[in-house]
Amino acid sequence: MSVAKVTEIIASSSKSFDDAVSEGVTRANKTLNDIKSVWVKEQKAMVSDGKITEYRVTMKVSFVLKD
Repeated sequence: MSVAKVTEIIASSSKSFDDAVSEGVTRANKTLNDIKSVWVKEQKAMVSDGKITEYRVTMKVSFVLKD
């Protein structure tokens, strides 16, 4: 039987929301083993002088714990 854990992380990108998710998963994978899914809980954009400067996502990452 497997046991999974869920952790919440925030990631950002200057390109897009999709890139922010990808960056977050790439970084999480350096520390967490056996990531199974990601749920994007919130999207937010930072604005300066009327232009989007940063895309941010808050996401829940599910991974399986080792025996």
